[in-house]
Amino acid sequence: MLSTLLSQIVNGLVLGSLIGLIALGYTMVYGIIQLINFAHGEIFMVGAYGGLAMFTYLLPTFVQQQWYLALPLLLIAGAAVAVCVAIAMERFAYRPLRNAPRLAPLITALGVSVALQEAVRVFYPGATAAIPFPNIFVPGTWMIPIGDGVPIKYSGLLLIVVSLTLAIGLQLFIDRSRMGRAMRATSQDRDIARLMGIDPDRVIVLTFVLGAALAGIGGVLYGGYLNNINIDMGFQNGIFAFTAAVLGGIGSVRGAVVGGLAIGLIKSLGGQYLPGGSAYDYVWIFVVLIAVLVFRPQGFFGETERVRA
Repeated sequence: MLSTLLSQIVNGLVLGSLIGLIALGYTMVYGIIQLINFAHGEIFMVGAYGGLAMFTYLLPTFVQQQWYLALPLLLIAGAAVAVCVAIAMERFAYRPLRNAPRLAPLITALGVSVALQEAVRVFYPGATAAIPFPNIFVPGTWMIPIGDGVPIKYSGLLLIVVSLTLAIGLQLFIDRSRMGRAMRATSQDRDIARLMGIDPDRVIVLTFVLGAALAGIGGVLYGGYLNNINIDMGFQNGIFAFTAAVLGGIGSVRGAVVGGLAIGLIKSLGGQYLPGGSAYDYVWIFVVLIAVLVFRPQGFFGETERVRA
């Protein structure tokens, strides 16, 4: 029983690390322009397909066979494709609606989400079904020396380490860099930030770029972990990531990571131990979300919104 519990915790940490990585894009965009970018899950999906396209069509065979050569190239390709799509999305779909009522960009985000899914379905060969994804890291499983041993795939361990490292790096960038300070200033008051010499458009584009790069990297790592990808992976994990951002406190980098880990553990442990099993793991996630929002509406690490006179 102990080994089963520990295995479920490990599975939850792997899924939670991925969800937290995607949730960073949600929380940053909302923190800067108060937009819930429901198309961000599809950015994650597009990044995975971008990495697969690099592996399938551009890498020579000897590079494909060496994970230490293929892995960084696939991560760069996934991030690059995701960033290009995110920049185009911000420029042509969201920027013209920046001063529109909030419902307009929200509906646009949903439309962009569907459009990206259908674009991949139509133009990527074989995307109507799940596509095998190559193993881009050390194959095999590491036995964590606890009890009888807890197995974790090396690709899952890579996903946890990279996700947490990128989240810490993002937090340091926001806290200590000049552009990070500009991002914080823009999130507080865009007009005053402009008077201080900050270009809000540049800051907003950078926010989309950072979120998309993290999502694209997550898509490649997730594909390598599961060894297959499909066009629905963005919607499902995007819902989890948005829930994690709200749970942790939307606008908080630390909250996105903690919320992602919480969602992953709830899904994994709830599916194993709570009534209904895996058929009700989604239910338990949203039960916890509702409970947190009832008693702490701003989430774990969010700040209480002040009403302006």
